[in-house]
Order: sequence, then structure tokens, then C-alpha cells
Amino acid sequence: MKLVFCGTPRFAVPTLQALLAAGHTISLVVTQPDRPVGRKQEVEAPPVKQIALAAGLPVTQPEKIRNNAEFRAQLEAIAPDAIVVVAYGRIIPPWMLALPRLGCINLHASLLPKYRGAAPIQWAVANGEKVTGNTTMLLEEGLDTGPILLQQEVEIGVEQTAVDLFEVMATRGAPLVVETLAGLADGNLQPWPQDHLQASLAPLLQRDDGRMDFAAHTATELKNRWRGFQPWPGAFTVLDGKKLIVHRMQVAENAGSHLPEAEDPGQLFVDQQRMLVSCARGTGVELLELQLEGKKRMTASEFLRGTHFVSGMRLG
Repeated sequence: MKLVFCGTPRFAVPTLQALLAAGHTISLVVTQPDRPVGRKQEVEAPPVKQIALAAGLPVTQPEKIRNNAEFRAQLEAIAPDAIVVVAYGRIIPPWMLALPRLGCINLHASLLPKYRGAAPIQWAVANGEKVTGNTTMLLEEGLDTGPILLQQEVEIGVEQTAVDLFEVMATRGAPLVVETLAGLADGNLQPWPQDHLQASLAPLLQRDDGRMDFAAHTATELKNRWRGFQPWPGAFTVLDGKKLIVHRMQVAENAGSHLPEAEDPGQLFVDQQRMLVSCARGTGVELLELQLEGKKRMTASEFLRGTHFVSGMRLG
């Protein structure tokens, strides 16, 4: 097929590589403009652009696409059989949806209609799901509302973070896109509508999503949110007026026996160099690695040696 590929982050790279390996012609790669990244804010090309250039593919990086006459003329001149969209980061306008004969094919990292939106992997992990998956779909104007083409399930390990799952989902999703295109080409694949009544949302993450609410969440729920919100916004709280970032934690088994003095969630206790925090419904978490505002990252035992600490202090 003659394809246009739209994608930006590393998640999209395996699909681009799989399409090339399958023998498709990528007439154009569309990705977002180069952006400053990291602490030094050095301008860097998106991962998809780096791979595309290495493969000798033409690349364009429009700042806007909806009313971009030059970009529209470029795509119309190509007349692609399909446009493949994987984590591009832009809303596809109606003129672009209507352009290819087979439509705009999207790889979405959830089992639609669950987790529509910008952060499906993060929210699936944060909500404690044991299974998620990839969906290929025909894009339409609604947010991830288009007809489903193919789906595959992916298990979520109990210790997997969103970072771990991103790699798995990207790798597993790539051949699903290739299979989808083959099914559309030979007419054997028929899209089916989503059940919109079963839809749930996975909105873009906000910094405050990482704030630990010990009264509202059990220890397991807080651990799941920490796993889901990696690498950002992570998990944090406040200790003695200073921000406390929690880099590693675990559920404290039999927390009730370790926290006999806990009167309300958020109280912090020391038990043989272990830092335990009471959570909702009589549960507790153990803080394993943390970083107080203005200090370096350290283990709980290092933190206790270097910090004036009174057992029974409250977090939050």
C-alpha cells in the first residue's frame, strides 16, 4: 500500500518499522516539530523523525494541520491508500479523515471503548487493571469513538509500571496494524461500532494526579497509582511543609499490627528503620525510597539517619 504515517513518540516507532518491513510504501511521515527536552532544554527531534530519516523517508513537521493549505495539498498529491496514526498528538481534521480510500487507521493502547483519551496506559495501571490491550480503529471526529477493526489483550503484571507497559504495548501493537491493513486490503475485515455506553475516559495527566491522598485511597490503590504515574507525575506528598517525592513504595502487609497508634490516614511511623504510613480502610504503605524537597534521593534508612523525625507526624 501507499501510506502516510503520522506519529511522534517512541511508542509509534515499532509500528513504522513494521510497516516498512511488511513492504508498504511510506510516502510521507508526519510528526510534531522538534521540541526542547530534558533539564537542559536542548532541541531534539521526535523519535519517529529520527527513525524516518535513518530509513530515508520524507518527513514533514507542520505546527498546525487543520487549516494548513500547503499540508493538505501535499497529502492530496500523494493520494494515500490509508493514513496510519499512532500517538501523533494532533486531532485529525475532517478533510484528512476523508482523504484516503481505506480511511485513517489508528492504533489506540486500550480495549476500546474503555480508556478513551490521551493516557490509556497510565490510567489502566493506576486503576489496578489486570488486563488491557491494543485496538485498531477507523478514526472519526469524536475522541476515540470510531469503529473497531482488531483488538488484542495484554496482561498487566502486578509490579509493572506504565513505563514497562509502554514498551510491551508498542511492540505488540505494531503487527496488529500490519494485520489490520491486510484485512482491509482484501476485504476480509469489517469494522464494528463501539458500545458508547461502556466508554470510560483516560484524560491527560495533571501534576496533581500524583498527590497521595491517604484518606481516599487504600495502600494498594496508592501503589497502583504510583505504578501508573511513572515517570510523571509520579507520587508525592508533603512532610513538615516540604514536598516529599516517593520514588519507591510497597504495600505493608498486616499494616494494622505495625501501626497500632494510627488514628487517621496519613500518619507516619518508624518500625525498625522502616517508614510506614497509614492509609484508608486500615491499610498501610512502606516508603522505600524518597526525596525531600531540596535534598537528594535516598533510601528510607538513609532518610531516617539524616532527618529530624518524630514518629506520628502526618503526611499531606
